[in-house]
Amino acid sequence: MPLLTGRPAAPEQASVVFGPALPTIERYATLLAGVGVEHGLLGPREAPRLWERHLLNCAGLADLLEPGQVVADLGSGAGLPGIVLAVMRPDVTVVLIEPLLRRASFLERAVAELGLRTAVVRRARAEELAGRLVVDVVTARAVAPLDRLAGWALPLLSPGGRLLALKGERADSELAGAGAALKAAGAGRSEVVTVGTGRSEARVVVVHRDDRDRR
Repeated sequence: MPLLTGRPAAPEQASVVFGPALPTIERYATLLAGVGVEHGLLGPREAPRLWERHLLNCAGLADLLEPGQVVADLGSGAGLPGIVLAVMRPDVTVVLIEPLLRRASFLERAVAELGLRTAVVRRARAEELAGRLVVDVVTARAVAPLDRLAGWALPLLSPGGRLLALKGERADSELAGAGAALKAAGAGRSEVVTVGTGRSEARVVVVHRDDRDRR
């Protein structure tokens, strides 16, 4: 089945943010605005603001990754930010973790149609992968409050690995309230950083796993 049309046009800033990856991101946007909306992965009201609220919002995470890293996108859903990162950073491996069949099927379709050779879909819950999957970075967006998210994400990280949680305006308050949970999950230092500029600006909670292997 061909990609459905109906996506909003990319804003001018998109060409600067995505560079040569923009044509592939545009194809992904078309898939999100069509099949993604039809299958309930993206609300109809979100389609008109797909670029500003979703795609550009996720793009800044790409600058926090290092070549050769393995990244797990937790609760990947429609692929935000995992698919965006796989498109922008073909020098990293992205594992899209999603337990629900409908969403996992969409992710597999997106990976195939966009030709993302460094992305793989794992249909599972994070708890099921603890001890079986070890990654350098875990990303998450709109998955759970930070105190719960840490309990799922940190067991997947290698010592010294990082959780990158897109949290927007709630970043500082969530981090302040999650101290005990982070420590219990094996976190070391944590901080809030701002990535991107203009419409792509986003607030990210960065949680470092303790560099001592306690597993």
